[in-house]
Amino acid sequence: MKIVRCRLPDGRIVGGSLQADGSVRTEAGAVVREFALLAPVVPTNIIGIGLNYRRHAEEGGKGVPARPMWFMKTSGAVQDPGRPIVIPVANPSHEVDYEGELAVVLGRAARNVTRTDALSYVLGYTCANDVSARDWQFKLGNGQFCHGKSFDTFCPLGPVLVTPDELGDPQALRLRTLVNGEVRQDWSTSDMVFDVATLIEFLSASRTLPAGTVILTGTPHGVGYARTPPAWLKPGDTVSVEIEKIGTLTSPVVAETN
Repeated sequence: MKIVRCRLPDGRIVGGSLQADGSVRTEAGAVVREFALLAPVVPTNIIGIGLNYRRHAEEGGKGVPARPMWFMKTSGAVQDPGRPIVIPVANPSHEVDYEGELAVVLGRAARNVTRTDALSYVLGYTCANDVSARDWQFKLGNGQFCHGKSFDTFCPLGPVLVTPDELGDPQALRLRTLVNGEVRQDWSTSDMVFDVATLIEFLSASRTLPAGTVILTGTPHGVGYARTPPAWLKPGDTVSVEIEKIGTLTSPVVAETN
């Protein structure tokens, strides 16, 4: 099943499932054909994982971590499919980067979950872009990532949430990121250092992850900061994250105006 959230022409927000003909069957059983897609989940937590692809760790000149390295993004960073990534101006960044990622959404609270049981807690999977202000992440943020990764619009999610029965193995998916139609990232989730089940086990140890927690599972190689010269996002760009069996999450890029 492909789960969606959408806004109807009258302003109501409804949840439902995307049908083969492009319509949405709402939770109340109605079929709607005019709507705007929203992020498929309203997260209770957003947890990001760093350096979780071997080739990405190599391109950044860092070793593969012994344990998952994680950080938080604030809920205000969530952005809907098709809506813009906004380059910060009031709190300026000149080094905004893309990170195409597989996002995992938990369907029930998880605490001290074993790796064997971990995937049973997953409600579904979606595309994510862990947009990152690298100047704040690496040089201006006093050694922590949260500031540079939590600006408004810095976590596009969507377009749909695909249930585990339809997606299959989360470690066998092709992931691509394109900027203005140019392929920048093209790799497989099989390159993850820590697979989805291991991440849930690690993050839930002595810690409650409430239903609605979104885990961004890391990005493959090909990010902007690792290119020569670095390729930062700029107003007028368009970024698309494509994941096999899920779809395409597209975001235009604009400058902050107020």
